[in-house]
Parts: sequence; C-alpha cells; structure tokens
Amino acid sequence: MIIIGAGAAGLAAGVYAARSGLKSLILEEKLAGGTTADAPLIENYPGFLSISGRELAQKMVAHCKKFGVEIHELERVLSLDLKGEKKIVKTDKAAYEAKAVIIASGTHYRELDVPGEKEFRGRGVSYCGLCDGPLFKGKRVLVVGGGNAAAITALYIAELASEVKLAHRRETLRAEETLVRALQDKKNVEILWNTEVKEIKGEQAVNKVILFNNKTGETKELSIDGVFVQVGEAPSSQLAKEAGVEVDKDGYIVIDMRQRTNIAGVYAAGDVTNHPVKQVGTAVGQGITAALEAYGYIRRPYYYKP
Repeated sequence: MIIIGAGAAGLAAGVYAARSGLKSLILEEKLAGGTTADAPLIENYPGFLSISGRELAQKMVAHCKKFGVEIHELERVLSLDLKGEKKIVKTDKAAYEAKAVIIASGTHYRELDVPGEKEFRGRGVSYCGLCDGPLFKGKRVLVVGGGNAAAITALYIAELASEVKLAHRRETLRAEETLVRALQDKKNVEILWNTEVKEIKGEQAVNKVILFNNKTGETKELSIDGVFVQVGEAPSSQLAKEAGVEVDKDGYIVIDMRQRTNIAGVYAAGDVTNHPVKQVGTAVGQGITAALEAYGYIRRPYYYKP
C-alpha cells in the first residue's frame, strides 16, 4: 500500500497498515509531520493537556517507524494512475506500484492575494508562526485571520514580539472561546476588527502594510516588521483530481463513511477530504479507517464487504 502524505492522517494509516501486515510506503514532499508540526501548541488532542504540534508529530513519526513503515521525505508525487488493479505512483525520484492507495496529502496555506505578498514571502511574510516566530523577537507583527490558527499564532508570537496586531475582516472571531479570552488577556495584542490587508510594502524586507476598514471605508498605513497570514487552507487534491478522483466544488476529495473514493482501492483521509471537521483527532480517525479498509480490499478477509 502507498500512502501519500505524512501528516496525522497518513501516519495513523501507516501504523494501522503495518500492524495489519501490509507492506507500506509513505511519500511526503516535505518533512514528515504535516501541518500538525506547524502548530505552536495543541490543547485539544485527547491524552495531552498541552503539547507542541512538532512534538506530537515527532511522536507519530516514531510510532510509525517502529512498526516498519517506510517513510520517504522530500519526495514529491508527480502523477497518479489509479484506474487499474495496480495503482502506479510516479514521483520526482521513482515510480511505485501498489494494490491500494491512501491519499492523505492535506492542505496548503491560502494566500491573501494582495500586492507584495509573494515578493516578500520569506522576507517578512510567513504562513507558519512556529517556524518563523523566533525571527521577530522584540519586533512588531501583524497576524491576519480570525480562526483558531490565527488566534494560536497571535498568542504564540505575543510571547516573542513587542506588539502583535490581529487583523480580522469581521466583527467577531471564529476561534474557540478559550482562545478569544486568552487574546483579550494579552496586553501586547490588539484586535483590528473589520480590517483587510490591501498591500504589503517594504524594501529589503516588510516594513509596512496598507489596511482597509470595510465598515468605515478608512484606509491607513501601518508600520510593521512581519506579516503572518492565517486565513485557512486549500486542499492539495489537484493530482488526485487529474487521476479521476471525485472532488467537490471546493476541491476536497469526496469520501464515504469508510474513506472510500469513487475509485476502487483508492481511499482518502484527513484535511484533503470533504469531512467537515479539520482537526488532528479526526484526521487520525480517518487514517485508521482508511488503512483498515485498504487492508480489507487487499487481503479480502471473510468479513470484508466491498
């Protein structure tokens, strides 16, 4: 079996596939851990009152490897041929054959799509607070977004930066109440309501942004050293779609309750699917289900029902 993606869903699938006796390979274009590893802090994963995303991801990777799952990092999948009995996965390094495939390719960060964003990526514009937050110690930072990811990023960076402003285009945050209260308690965090970023400016690095208040119509310039974009994610499903896997109008892979796609022997799990809840816990559960279904498809035990 081949698993595409080494995030929470892919790693959970790897553990259960190996325990079921399947020879399994996980292909990951970046480093194992997925977006779980980008989370500064996770406080809602059962069994851990508080744990960094990176530590949780490392534990999952170690668990997976313990059972003999082969994990290829920094190997990008280029194409999929899924229609036949043998599934063929081509990467930038090799071509592989498998009887079943689990697509757990996750999501990628959405962009603001404003002038200056691409030009200053890596020079003041970031999408990962845990990765780049330490670069902004004692500096002024703008976080953009209104969900849990934006709130967690703002809280994490507030421990490092001199001041943090959180720009949200609406009047209320979508984040959990505990996170909202924590933000309100931070003296160096200010929430800018009804605020949109229209442009990111700088010279060698970011030094200011143009903000627009969609309620008052006011436009203002804000001096800033860094911009952390936290406006959600988009599914990494293009290769699956090109191979004939059904996706919904937003690009998420359509699955049934057993993680099956519209192609026999092809399953999907985690944030790339149309499951409405995008959490580490649900990704793990989906990965487990997908692995056990793939096992049934390959080995055909007496209880398996196609």
